Amino acid sequence: MTSTGYPNPDSSSGSRDNRGLIYGLLITALLGTWGYIIYDKSQTKEEIERKDLQYAALDSSKSSLQKEYEDALLRLEGMTSTNATLDSPVRSRDVELTGLKGRIRSLVSKQNATASDLKEAQNLISQLNGKIDGYLEEIERLQTINEQLTEQNQGLTANNLNLEKDLSSTRDQKKQAENKVDLGSTLHASNFRITAVDVRNSGREKETGRAKRADKLRLSFDLDENYIAASGNKDIYVALIDPSGKVIREEALGSGVFNTRRVGTKEFTTKISVNYVQGERKNVSFDLLKTDKYVAGNYRIDVYQNGMRIGEGTIALK
Repeated sequence: MTSTGYPNPDSSSGSRDNRGLIYGLLITALLGTWGYIIYDKSQTKEEIERKDLQYAALDSSKSSLQKEYEDALLRLEGMTSTNATLDSPVRSRDVELTGLKGRIRSLVSKQNATASDLKEAQNLISQLNGKIDGYLEEIERLQTINEQLTEQNQGLTANNLNLEKDLSSTRDQKKQAENKVDLGSTLHASNFRITAVDVRNSGREKETGRAKRADKLRLSFDLDENYIAASGNKDIYVALIDPSGKVIREEALGSGVFNTRRVGTKEFTTKISVNYVQGERKNVSFDLLKTDKYVAGNYRIDVYQNGMRIGEGTIALK
């Protein structure tokens, strides 16, 4: 073959074919790379979206659990505050509740709480609500018992008031009966005899009607039969009243005051003790010796026993 100095047409055609092939391969590789990048980016985006959905779901669950826990605490607080007067089982199990609440609080407040953490919190909150329901049932039972006891106490109070009224009425009746017996046991004095006595130097005594000769008064009376008065010593108060209306008081006679049933206190001249026998008549006799001389006029002697005036006698001295 003889060279003419011009390019070989066959050689130029072969080079163009090789470049075309290389360009085709490069374009194919580039498209494949971009396709992979686009696919990988799409997968990554889907994974991120899926993770975001998971995080959103966990966050929603966490918020829901937090709300559920707070509601449970409000129920517990309301239960203890409204039933403070009862022997609530909540207070007796405070340690158990404290531990349960503490674990729930740590789970729901955990920054990166997992699904497992939230599931455990859900179970613990369910336990807490279950315990609260049990406590409420116990409180209702205690309230029912308390209401029954209150009704019984009210009934007992009413019965006690009736008994007190009956007792008061019985006491009044007894007191009235005792007063009647007491009044019925008061003695009565009769057959008064009062004489003025002139005591001579020789010691001989003689009755007199003249005031200037009277040295003492001799009083005699009977205590009548009384079948209610008990046997025993009876205090008799004697008041000697002079013509001016004044009670004569002598230190030697033990004069003083005593209580009456109707007019308060009264003065008396002397007090004597008489041994009285139930149902028998008793004569009483004694002398009233006055320090000063008697004056002319009417003298009255009142006799008292058991706070009542039981008789009187008079004497006139000239």
